[in-house]
Amino acid sequence: MTERLESPTANAVKGRFDGQTAIVTGSTRGIGAGIAARLAAEGANVVVSGRTAEAGKAVVDAIEADDAEAVFVEADMREPDDISALAEATAETYGSVDVLVNNAGVQTETPVDEASMDDWAFVLETDFRAYWLAAKAALEYMDEGSIINISSNHAESTMPGLFPYNAVKAGINGMTRAMALDLGPSIRTNTVAPGWIEIERTREELPDGRLEEVESIHPVGRIGTPADVAGVVAFLASDDAAFITGSTLLVDGGRGAVMQDDTLPDYRRLNLE
Repeated sequence: MTERLESPTANAVKGRFDGQTAIVTGSTRGIGAGIAARLAAEGANVVVSGRTAEAGKAVVDAIEADDAEAVFVEADMREPDDISALAEATAETYGSVDVLVNNAGVQTETPVDEASMDDWAFVLETDFRAYWLAAKAALEYMDEGSIINISSNHAESTMPGLFPYNAVKAGINGMTRAMALDLGPSIRTNTVAPGWIEIERTREELPDGRLEEVESIHPVGRIGTPADVAGVVAFLASDDAAFITGSTLLVDGGRGAVMQDDTLPDYRRLNLE
């Protein structure tokens, strides 16, 4: 079983982003908060954003407690004016934007034939349109740098009743390719597609005993943590990934390699034998 990374800053590369500024949308909790903490630990000035000031300030406080730099800017990613203001506030505070992580997202549990226009607008405006608008706004203050769009393994294979979330995630991967071609060579754009990640929502969705079952069908023997995603984002944003753009990196503990669950052993038990 691979080591479980609880702290997003555990393997931080000190100084990797010194002098750079990163915006992380939807970073008041979960994966976004982990990404913000990791980039800050590696030296970036991080702008935490979201709709809840109290939660955002708590993330900033935690970052500052580790002697790193962050500020919170309240922004609703469904509001174009808020998106523009987020980029502007970042530039006013730190002078420029070097890294944009589009992470804010929502989902509805609706099948194709039952989804409403409100469901459609709710997901597309937050998970899709906002990624494009955030990139446009940030580009006004970017001479070079990196955009990383957080998608999902649902872009490739999915489950019933998650429309239009699953469709939008596939769209994000396509958007990344378009951005890579149109914004290169100065701006690299890539997608990170997480699989099962243990965050508050995941724990709520999994009844007693189900978490262990889900872990058992991952070839690494566990589900992911925000730290697992944050490390990949930091890599893609760094010069170590200077020759990577237009790509989607699946971060799913091997689930994408599985064709049929009932053919699998229990990977957790194999680790103990």
